[in-house]
Amino acid sequence: MDDEFQVLQRSFMDKHYQEFEDTEENKLAYMPIFNEYLSMVEKYIEEQLLEQIPGFNMAAFTTTLKHHKDEVTDDIFNMLLTFMDFLAFKEMFLDYRAEKEGRGLDLSSDLVVTSLCKSPSMPASQNTLRH
Repeated sequence: MDDEFQVLQRSFMDKHYQEFEDTEENKLAYMPIFNEYLSMVEKYIEEQLLEQIPGFNMAAFTTTLKHHKDEVTDDIFNMLLTFMDFLAFKEMFLDYRAEKEGRGLDLSSDLVVTSLCKSPSMPASQNTLRH
């Protein structure tokens, strides 16, 4: 998705991320947030498609998509389904909350970057790759 959608989504998550907890049980408060998110995503997609396709109708598009889902590439169909999947939605919020609270995945101590190019300014003894 484009930058505009990313900003819209991030703003929405900023507004609601503190509601979400990493537990098996889902709070009743999650559903109104999920429904608001679905409405926001549908509205955004519809507006973008209307700009590209005059006279676009979301209801007709949804019906056609359901009838021709076998003809749509898996990547696109799965991306569209992800927007409507509650568990993916909840996981997105849990990941965002962890990031905001500094509990994100930190791989910095596990990553090592090694140049594969020999640098003329480095002595030959430091240019060899070691396994």
